[in-house]
Amino acid sequence: MKTARTSPRAKVVAGLFAGIGGLELGFAKAGYHSSILCEIDPVAQHILRAKFPGAEIVGDVKELKTVGACDVLCAGFPCQDLSSSGHKVGINGDRSSLIDEVFRLLESSEARWVVVENVRFMLHLNGGEAMRRVIDGFERLGYNWAYRLINSQAFGVPQRRHRVYFVASKSEDPREVLLSDEGLSEDVDGDDISISDHIGFYWTEGAYASGLSRNAIPPLKSGSTIGIPSPPAIYFPNGMVGTPTIQDAERLQGFEADWTKSAEEVGKPSARWRLLGNSVTVPVSEWLAGRLNDPRPYDSSADKPIGSKWPHAAWSIGGRRYQSNVSDRPVSRVAVDIGNFLLHPAKPLSRRAIDGFLRRANKGNLKFPIGFLEALSQFSKNIAQ
Repeated sequence: MKTARTSPRAKVVAGLFAGIGGLELGFAKAGYHSSILCEIDPVAQHILRAKFPGAEIVGDVKELKTVGACDVLCAGFPCQDLSSSGHKVGINGDRSSLIDEVFRLLESSEARWVVVENVRFMLHLNGGEAMRRVIDGFERLGYNWAYRLINSQAFGVPQRRHRVYFVASKSEDPREVLLSDEGLSEDVDGDDISISDHIGFYWTEGAYASGLSRNAIPPLKSGSTIGIPSPPAIYFPNGMVGTPTIQDAERLQGFEADWTKSAEEVGKPSARWRLLGNSVTVPVSEWLAGRLNDPRPYDSSADKPIGSKWPHAAWSIGGRRYQSNVSDRPVSRVAVDIGNFLLHPAKPLSRRAIDGFLRRANKGNLKFPIGFLEALSQFSKNIAQ
């Protein structure tokens, strides 16, 4: 007599500071199910309800008593106090200090794995104070941990976006998830940018930073130095200067086009840019989830104890802290030129926006590719004609 075959239990994710679901969507693509998503922003909540209909959506993390039974706890905790473009308050700021809520909930959680994400600047801000806060929190609760700086551009999207990813577990070796893969390095961030390339840059800056990126855009952000969420600009080799559409920006984060469209039902269209800038690149989280399903041995024989500064990658087993020499590219995927990636025509940048960038650039001391500022000036003049 044949017996019924029992289907394997779907692995469960609980998401804190879920935003628009970048971490959780990547895990869903790897076979996980989101049980609970905690997000305080009502516009983001609206998107989560539309895209994760089976998940419980809750608000303030401070009022959350438990995340329930889950295999993985994800937390892309607020970065505003840690970002290089923010107020740089640090980990003690009102928003980024919410990482402590993650550790509070972990005290009663049986999650096998923990995945935490935040901005690159936390490695350096206030001497790495935020890194110490996160790592001390894990070790206080008895977790082994590993972290790695990862560039989204390694995953085939033309966005130069570096983020720090932590993986921690009480029972497993996080190195076998986060550090065992190593991709081939590509010279996509080189200094040899020329006006024959597509050049991504922050048109809202110019004096102290510009985010110049060859054949890619710099990181999508939730805000800017002029106080509004806005996409980076792209200089095209034919002299045109414009910004990607929101649909292409969503694709640059690994979402399907119009993933955030439902936000316009409850908020301003500009909210889509803010939420997208705060999100996690989906192919990175999908890779992470895949490694949780299939860990690989990690060779630590060349690793040395961490020095006075936080390296780009490190780990700790049983309280011993070591730095790793892995790169920011755990996979080798073909780099895509932003000009070939876009599916929609870029929106031409206004004369006012270009002239504002040029004023700031001419006052500062940043170096730009030969002919770049002149090409922007010419495009501005063409707009006026």
